[in-house]
Amino acid sequence: MYSYSQLLIRNAILGVFFNILIAAMVSYFFSSSLSSKQLEIQNSISAIIEFSDENNQIENVEKLINLSNFHVFSLKKDTKEIFSHNIPYANVIVSLISPKVTVLTNKFKTTVSYQINGNDDAALILKIILVSILASLAIIFVACSLSVKHSKRLVFVVNKKIKDGIAQVISMSKLEPDDEVIDIPELASGLKKVEALISSHVNDASQLEKKAYIDPVTKLENRNRFIQFFANDENQVGFGVLAITRCSELQTINQIQGYGEGDKYIRRVADIIKGVTVTYRGASVYRLNSSDFATLLPNVTLKEAENAANEISSKFNEYQHASDLDSVGYTGLVYFEKDKPLGELLALADTGISVAQTHQINSWYSQSESDILQNSSANYGNQNWRQEIDNVLENQRVKLLVQHIKPNNRNNKVYGEVLARFLNSNDEMLPTASFIAMAEKLDKIVSVDKMIIEKVINEIKVKNLHDHSFGVNISSRSIHDEHFLIWLERRLLKEANIASKLIFEITEYGLQQNIKTSKRFIDMIHRVGSRITVERFGVGLTSFKFFRDLKPDFIKMDSSYTRDIDDDKNNQYFIRLMVDLAHRLSITVLAESVESQEEKFTLEKLFIDGCQGFYLGKPEAI
Repeated sequence: MYSYSQLLIRNAILGVFFNILIAAMVSYFFSSSLSSKQLEIQNSISAIIEFSDENNQIENVEKLINLSNFHVFSLKKDTKEIFSHNIPYANVIVSLISPKVTVLTNKFKTTVSYQINGNDDAALILKIILVSILASLAIIFVACSLSVKHSKRLVFVVNKKIKDGIAQVISMSKLEPDDEVIDIPELASGLKKVEALISSHVNDASQLEKKAYIDPVTKLENRNRFIQFFANDENQVGFGVLAITRCSELQTINQIQGYGEGDKYIRRVADIIKGVTVTYRGASVYRLNSSDFATLLPNVTLKEAENAANEISSKFNEYQHASDLDSVGYTGLVYFEKDKPLGELLALADTGISVAQTHQINSWYSQSESDILQNSSANYGNQNWRQEIDNVLENQRVKLLVQHIKPNNRNNKVYGEVLARFLNSNDEMLPTASFIAMAEKLDKIVSVDKMIIEKVINEIKVKNLHDHSFGVNISSRSIHDEHFLIWLERRLLKEANIASKLIFEITEYGLQQNIKTSKRFIDMIHRVGSRITVERFGVGLTSFKFFRDLKPDFIKMDSSYTRDIDDDKNNQYFIRLMVDLAHRLSITVLAESVESQEEKFTLEKLFIDGCQGFYLGKPEAI
């Protein structure tokens, strides 16, 4: 709706255009009239001069022409003025509508110049324009006042109807047949649209709320709803057990089998947890992040919750064996009361997970009530992990698998990537991602990298695998460690025939952390005869100038680019561009997480040199 000032300005602009139009029309009318008059006078003057003697020209002109009708009238003979008449005060309008005219006659070489007196016409034009302006101003103010008054009435009526509609929607009631209906025909259809719009907004708000609080993969409530539960002072839960379950294999599955398989794995874990806890009254399951689930068992003791944890662990074992996984998930339990801070509960549950991961596969660990009160209990998980890592390092409890990269051309030379699996004292598999994360956290990762490299070299020597090439993953912490670089160089120089068969895989992010030390590391690797692969390439979008300076031998495209590449035109264009640039620098381009024939075929068309993924080959013993 226009405000009063807006209506005033709009109508004023229209009035200005209207007055300009009137002025133009009046001026045109008078100009046409004067043109006819000028033509008539011009013919008369020419006739008078032509039929008069040279001596009586002026006398005849004065007799036949009324000089009062002219502002200017002059007669010249051979440029000499012999007669002049001038009436002052000719205004601008007269000059516009009555220009000066010159008549040249052949007889006696006489020239007549004149300008018709248009003062009366100009005054009339000014009066018409003034009346038009005054009339326009009056119409503008009257129209604005009427429009604003009518608009205010319409707004009042619509606002009242909207308020009534909102109140009815909120109370979930419908209009009664005898409800008052405002008798304005123009609003009949409009009010129905307003009611429909209100209903649509309510539905949209409901859908947005679902999206904000529902995880799209598992259809479980998410972290936002979980936090709301503890923040709501009105909930009737006085005590219970919080269980955090961590999916230990999600990262590995995403990298090796693809994100589609990772989503299936997450959904299966969610179904297992829901199936076990459905028998507990008021139980609810939430997905906190990509790999963690939270289960709330209200008004349940820790002893009762442990029975549920045992059942979940048993079903995880069944799923593991059926799906050929190293593990499925680990659970930490903690007892809570209504006044306990959520942050403390999550920290203790996380400690429980850390402890469970150092026990048997898919196990759980519960914090007792006394543990909650002990500040030192939070370090218990770290202590257990430190012991397990030391045990693995001391006893070389590592199992090596290899997943081969398939070349897309016989001329392409690729390799097999070594995957390390770590065992506890019972020869049970520890969760790989958690083991690496805890090794980095406890500053043990350099020792772990050394152990893996030693194990790979020994396997090549013992099994006589000199005809094969193997990729070994190294953490970013190790490549920036001076002592590690010295050790690795000496070790590879000592095994020169094996060094040429090793390709060290480093993440793009790890190289970016310190370009100077990264270049020193790569130069050393090339110096001893080994090669370098930059994996998870494309995430950081590092410039190719960076790689031209570092000169890696391979780059492995991140799985986010290769997943569903057959349907993603943008990723196809990006990979094709990367392949062209890499080949110009003599860098071999590989793709990981290739999980279908369509993906492999598309990557071959994009001239990728080699593919790796569960579809092409599962990890197997080295």
